[in-house]
This record gives sequence, C-alpha cells and structure tokens, in this order.
Amino acid sequence: MKRIMKVQLATVAVSGLLLAGCTSSDDPDPTDTTTTSDDSNVAAGCEDYATYGTFDGEAVELYGTISGVEAEQLSESVAKFAECTGIDVTYNGSDEFETEINIRVDGGNPPDLAIIPQPGLLQRVVGTGAVVAAPESVEANVDEFWSADWKNYGTVGTTFYAAPLMASVKGWVWYSPSEFADKGYEVPTTWDGMMDLTADMAANGGEGANYAPWCIGFESGTATGWAGTDWIEDIVLRQQGPEAYDQWVAGDLDFTSPEITEAFEAFGAIALNPDYVNGGLGDSASIVDTSFQEAGLQILENSCSLHHQASFYEAQWPEGTNVDPEGDVWAFLTPKINESDGDAVTGGGEFVAAFNDKPETVALQTFLASDTWANERVSLGGVISANKGLDPANASSPVGQASIEILQGEDTVFRFDASDLMPAEVGASAFWTSMNDYVTGTPLDTVLSDIENAWP
Repeated sequence: MKRIMKVQLATVAVSGLLLAGCTSSDDPDPTDTTTTSDDSNVAAGCEDYATYGTFDGEAVELYGTISGVEAEQLSESVAKFAECTGIDVTYNGSDEFETEINIRVDGGNPPDLAIIPQPGLLQRVVGTGAVVAAPESVEANVDEFWSADWKNYGTVGTTFYAAPLMASVKGWVWYSPSEFADKGYEVPTTWDGMMDLTADMAANGGEGANYAPWCIGFESGTATGWAGTDWIEDIVLRQQGPEAYDQWVAGDLDFTSPEITEAFEAFGAIALNPDYVNGGLGDSASIVDTSFQEAGLQILENSCSLHHQASFYEAQWPEGTNVDPEGDVWAFLTPKINESDGDAVTGGGEFVAAFNDKPETVALQTFLASDTWANERVSLGGVISANKGLDPANASSPVGQASIEILQGEDTVFRFDASDLMPAEVGASAFWTSMNDYVTGTPLDTVLSDIENAWP
C-alpha cells in the first residue's frame, strides 16, 4: 500500500511504553530457541505474551515509510509486547525508504525488520539475497488470518518471505457533508454522475480562496506521482473490468493500448481542466508540488469539494475532525462506470520482511502477523487491515469499518494496486514520474510510450 509519508527521519523507542492488551494465546511459538516463562514467573498483564519468550537487553529495529501520528500509533501498538518480552523495539521511518533500504542493504547495515509498501519493491529487495524466508510461526499466522492471494503478494518465486501488515481500500472520494447539504449536492452513483456533479460545482463556485471542485496532490518525496497511479488503477478496473486489469498488470495489455489510453483520458478530463482543479492550490501543474497529505485539507478551507484518496487518508485529517456522514468530512467510493456493474475496488498493503532470523526478530515478526496485533493497532485509529481475525468494529470511523468489510467480503472484486505489482522499473518509477509529466503538459501519447518502454 503506498502510504509514503513526507517527514523527517523519525525514531521511536517503545520498550518502556505501556499499552493494555494481550496477544492471542493461540499464536504459535515464534522460535524453538527462546525460553518462555511459566505463568508463575510472568509479570502481571504479560501472561499472554509468554509464548514469545523473554529477551532482556535485546533490540529490534523496525524500518519503514510510516511517519507522524501513524508512527506513534505503530510504536504504541507494540509497546506491551516490548514491555513483556524485554525487547527494545525501535521504529525508524523515512520518506526516502525506497532508496535508503537499498543503501543499507548494500552497506551491510540492513534493519532487522522492514515494512515494505509494494510487492514489486519486496521482490527487488529479496533479489539482493539479504531477506530471509518467513519462519514457520509467521507463515502459520498468515495461513490462518489472510487469504491465499494476500499470502501470494508476500511470496517471491516459491518462497514466502513477508506477512501482510496493514491494508487500504483505494478510491475513496472525500467531501464535506455540510457543503453537500447546503448546496443540494447528492453523492453520485456513476462516473458520469460524478462528472456532472463536478461541472455543477465549478459553475456554482465555492467560498474558499481560488475555489475549484477537486484538490489533488502527487508530491511524496522520492515517490512523487504514486497518487496519480491510484486514479488510473481505479478507472481501469471500473472502465475495462478485472480481466483487462490483470492483463495490464502482467504486461499483456500495453500502456499504449486503447483501453489504458481511455482510462488516462478519463482522468485528464478532471486533472487537466483548469476549471476543475486545483482548489486553493493552483493550476494543474501545482498537483506535482502539492503533497498528497495536504491536498485534501483544502476541503476544510472550502477551497475545494472533492479529494480522491485511499482509506488511510483518514489519518491525515487534523485532530478533532469529525469523520462521519453527518460530520466535517466523509467519503464515497469512486463510482462505477456503468450502474449495472458489480462492486470493484483497488487496494494496497504493506509487508513485513526480515533481514535476519534472530529469536527476538522472529518474535516481533510473529506478533505483527497475529490477529491480536491487527485488532490492537486498528483500535488506535487511522488504519485498517485485511486480517480476517480483525473485528471491523475496532476501526476508528465508519469509513474504516466499511473498508474492512469490503476487504473481508466474499463478493467484492478486489485488485491489488497495479503499480505495486508491476516491475519496479515501471510501477515504482516510470508510471509515477509519467503521471507528473501528464499533469504538467506532456502529450498523452508520449506519456504512455515512456511508461511502456520502461518494461524490462
């Protein structure tokens, strides 16, 4: 799941923090080499952590892209584990993760565990030979709590390396319920209805500075442009269907094909129209310079009305923002292209890979793969997971609850973020940069040819 946060390097040690809650007593023993305590020797509140062993004085570094409030919540979610096992768990977050993980591996200084936001990047890092296969305890949790598809995303070749962690449902369109009520706007049920709504909003104007219906931001450090790929992926799945989507991911449907060209044109009808973007921020070119975190906040300033972003965007709203159908902000899924179509959504996820098999590393890796960790982390707010042991009621808002139910639904047509599945040269490079080119004026034929030519 692309959740790249633009912040300074953040380091949070959590071994001394307290957090109520326990892991499932059914979690498998993470390693045969640790010594677990019997109940009489376990500290109060740590009974259910005894299965992980005790490691006084040992340390584990967890490295990823997560930052800000989410980094604090991630640290809080492992605090009781750290307290009870004695492991000094340190989380380091960086917006230069995609570059720095390779530098650290090449320099012989990899982290113990890395939260990798794209299967394509996971394949590339595994290709260095530095990642170790997931231990049996982690694989047992994944077999129990995730679908076979999710396990496959963490598998390279025939070897399972990385358990899923958090997830997202892409394609939510955030808006202000009060604005909709005041101006008589209705949530659209089709793409054409959304375009009609956009035209009405542009004609009616707004109260904020330099109003336009949509606010869009692509800036995300070295990953600038990924937010644009989410738009294209949503449109391809809805417009062309899951079979065409799968062919596109596999490289069997070219970027220059009529199908993908049509999807880009549908996005361009919004992003390249000066009357439709970029509310409170500038023209179409400003999309590249505006961070994805900041773009949607223009809704609260009445400078725009709509912002396309995944479920995890909930964590970007300022403290005190009421995310609710009757609140400050709410969201609807990107509408179907055809009203008769079934529900189809794109999404993403993160995967925890290990660079050693030290007992303390295995213990934390196993805990992060448990249903208990998923419930504890989601209960803290702002994120969701595709873990089947997760109770949707633990999500911090109805958007999160709805997203979890979508992920767990048997009838939902779900496809993983296409750029995360494509070879890194395409999905995490040319596709991103070419989205930036597209909104700054490069002709579409050139944009599509550049991406297609990047296929290895």
